[in-house]
Amino acid sequence: MMDMKELSNILQQNGIVGAGGAGFPTYAKLNENAETLILNCAECEPLLRLHRQLLEKYAQEIVETFHLIGQAVGAKELVIGIKKAYTKTIDALNGVIGAYPEVRLGLLDEVYPAGDEVVLIYEVTKKVVRPGGLPIEQGVAVFNVETVYNAYRAINQSTPVVDKLVSVVAEVDHPVTVRVPIGTTIEDTVKLAGGITTKNPVYFIGGPMMGFIGSGSLPVTKTTNAVLVLPEEHLIIQKKRKKTSIDLKRAAACCCQCSMCTDLCPRNRLGHPIQPHLFMRAATCKDVQEPNIFVNTMFCSSCGLCEMYSCMQGLSPRTLMAEYKAGLRANGLRPPKVEAKPVGPEREYRKVPMERLMARLDLTKYNKEAPLDESVVPVSKVKIMLSQHIGAPAAAIVKQGDKVTKGQMIAEPAKGLSVGIHASIDGVVSEVTDKYVIIETQEGRAGK
Repeated sequence: MMDMKELSNILQQNGIVGAGGAGFPTYAKLNENAETLILNCAECEPLLRLHRQLLEKYAQEIVETFHLIGQAVGAKELVIGIKKAYTKTIDALNGVIGAYPEVRLGLLDEVYPAGDEVVLIYEVTKKVVRPGGLPIEQGVAVFNVETVYNAYRAINQSTPVVDKLVSVVAEVDHPVTVRVPIGTTIEDTVKLAGGITTKNPVYFIGGPMMGFIGSGSLPVTKTTNAVLVLPEEHLIIQKKRKKTSIDLKRAAACCCQCSMCTDLCPRNRLGHPIQPHLFMRAATCKDVQEPNIFVNTMFCSSCGLCEMYSCMQGLSPRTLMAEYKAGLRANGLRPPKVEAKPVGPEREYRKVPMERLMARLDLTKYNKEAPLDESVVPVSKVKIMLSQHIGAPAAAIVKQGDKVTKGQMIAEPAKGLSVGIHASIDGVVSEVTDKYVIIETQEGRAGK
């Protein structure tokens, strides 16, 4: 049995962070107040598959490590949140969890956003996280599947986070989930899925609901889960490219206050005081008589349902609320402390089926297998960001011209919330800044 201090040090030094979302440093989630640990295998966004694939292949290793983390923090219950539809992964888990009496499966419906931390916690424990609060306030800590697998590698193989699983899907010849060195460009990652099957392709990084448009030169980081190659005219791309100033004018002209955005809002259904339809009315009319309507935008999870599914007018509540939320934070405002209202029975009838969401987003045709391929990918150059997670950037400890080996620490944890960063390939450091380190192989340098 490993104690929490030893485990925390291993996780921090090996650069373990949440392998999706904001990338919260995993060592900081270890807390003796955590009575329940949840392993998140809800695969929140459409088209993503890597968590169920990884958990099916490495069920023993991941459950064993999950058990070890539970022992270290003294958790009483360990729950694997997984969708009922992932039958192969469930079969693999059932063959393992019998040896761990504190582990159980929390079966989920195929709805969006089942993988949202607050939603997941309610689904498997019936506990509601306070608006703006942290799961640990309810005695809960949530871990990503790939994060726990990375912890397994660090604990049992002394392997730090040097690579990342990325699903490459949509307009490609062979949709695939690949393992690439951290710092590999998006363009080189996409090449591993064969040719691109559309003219004027756009790289959409992350899931279709919460991702962003990126360039092929961007590096893969510890939180890069997927790359969707989409046609430039696809509605998701067009939606992302809209200007907020135009969105606001359209809302003023079109919003009919049907309240569908609020009715289907996952956080509102859990009693959080976020009401997108009231925000749209107040923002477009410049009505500040009720300032809490604007302050409560800070409770929005930015899941995107309101603008990508709920609104029949094609308006953008999520985007506009995100702008207001960013403005409030920039001016030093923090979410007020409020309590959630009781969860109403209507919540069960206002969940959004993933199948309907994909149809609405014109993604059904891309819902194909993207098999896991962990073959070693040769890369001649990587650009490793020193900040790949929430918290302070790591501090570079290498200089230009240094020879480094794969797995060697090139940036150590800084003061505050920070983790180590490691070389993802063997090579020579060709550039160091306060934001990134570039490493090139001999072949890469010769090719210049």
